[in-house]
Amino acid sequence: MRFYITTPIYYVNGEPHLGHAYTTIAADILARYHRQKGDDVFFLTGVDEHGNKVAQAAAERGLTPRQHVDQLAPRFRHLAEQLGATNDFFIRTTDPEHEAYVQQFVERLKAAGDIEKRAYGGLYCTACEGFWYERDLAPDGTCPDHGIKPVWLEEENYYFLLSKYQERLAELFRANPDLVKPRSRYNEALSFIDQGLEDISISRSSITWGVPVPWDPEQVIYVWVDALINYLSALTYARPGEDLVERFWPAVYHLLAKDILKFHAVIWPALLLSAGHSLPTGEFIHGYLLMGGEKMSKTRGNVLDPFAVMDQYGIDPLRFYLMREVALGQDGVISLEGFEGRYNSELANELGNLVSRSVSMIGKYRDGRIPEAPVDEVLRDVAAEGEAMVRAAGAHYDVVAVTAAIETVWEYVRRLNRLVEEEAPWKLVKEEAQAGRLDMVLHGLAAGLRLVALAIYPVIPGTAEKILQRLGQAHGAADLLLEKAAWTGLTPAAVVVGPPLFPRIEAGG
Repeated sequence: MRFYITTPIYYVNGEPHLGHAYTTIAADILARYHRQKGDDVFFLTGVDEHGNKVAQAAAERGLTPRQHVDQLAPRFRHLAEQLGATNDFFIRTTDPEHEAYVQQFVERLKAAGDIEKRAYGGLYCTACEGFWYERDLAPDGTCPDHGIKPVWLEEENYYFLLSKYQERLAELFRANPDLVKPRSRYNEALSFIDQGLEDISISRSSITWGVPVPWDPEQVIYVWVDALINYLSALTYARPGEDLVERFWPAVYHLLAKDILKFHAVIWPALLLSAGHSLPTGEFIHGYLLMGGEKMSKTRGNVLDPFAVMDQYGIDPLRFYLMREVALGQDGVISLEGFEGRYNSELANELGNLVSRSVSMIGKYRDGRIPEAPVDEVLRDVAAEGEAMVRAAGAHYDVVAVTAAIETVWEYVRRLNRLVEEEAPWKLVKEEAQAGRLDMVLHGLAAGLRLVALAIYPVIPGTAEKILQRLGQAHGAADLLLEKAAWTGLTPAAVVVGPPLFPRIEAGG
């Protein structure tokens, strides 16, 4: 199976924030999971460097657009690295290969007879880089996504005949109900189509920072058209001398926030049809991270610095909290208080303590080596539940229900904690007649924790590898494959006692 996962490319009009981290983490989880399944995976992220919004941000800093993007793009690349993202490529829309591909793409739209030159005037939101109908604005006349008033923009541009594709798009949507998930976003996209599609401007004459229209260099290609094409262009040059389009297209899943649904679910498919490409396999639309009841965004100024959070608490706790707290597809409120609560109760108390106790008891009671033991009635259910947990978590990952996958794993973590309390190894060790039972319990804790590590690896990969390391288990890419997730896959080995995986956060600290 081939699996191509993308994030939106992020605007470089400001510093990266937690909203960017959220999308990148979610995409990385899916990429890691599909690699565990043995799929052929390509993971793309990057930055959108053109458009009026970027040019304005550069001017405010007293820089040229090129100077501005060259300073900020590496920070977004660094964010992906710090998050532990395993992206195969990081695209910049100022890459000459991308710009050349964009020009070739719009030439194909023109050759298909889908480009016309017209004069147009409309309400334009710079933050969105898009036009709004007055009926769709907030009651106070502001953009509902950014809270600022659009300005009237009038100029002569090149138009893409989006209206020409209305019936075809409607037919494709109705024939492919899984094209956009969750279902509410599919319904929203289909509603856009059914309300009637109007032709869209795909060039700007008042902006110079962008990819020139190949047949009219006095105009630049509309930033959203430029940006959307990255999902194809990247495949043509991500690996020097190799074109990956045939290998991965259209096995692509676009992961994005709901505010850019229309661009991806309506405009992008029409552009692809015009240029002669197949449509993506699917799109998954996630909600907003909310702070103080509002969407987190640079425009609103209510952002949380992911670098500071990671510096203080680590990468895996951030990945865990965002996916645990906010179900993909829904809006969710986040806070440092909520983070600390999840960290202490679930990471430190339930998982971290389970690992520490298990490894410590093997160290004390069996000279640091996991004992070999058959599965008897004590562990038969625990073994079956562990293997079922891995399958159930995988089924959740398959449908992008990451929060549900975590809960499935955590139910099993709690089951292992109950096993410790029910069997009380510290009591069994005092009775020579219970030596065999103690071996089975300690072996079972190690085997169960190995399955936990494999199932939770996509979410907290560093922690999963540490668990395997402390259990003396191999943790290379081949060892992480889900086909290895059997109870009998545990290798009796020497354990490694180490510091707590998640030191508790003390109140006020």
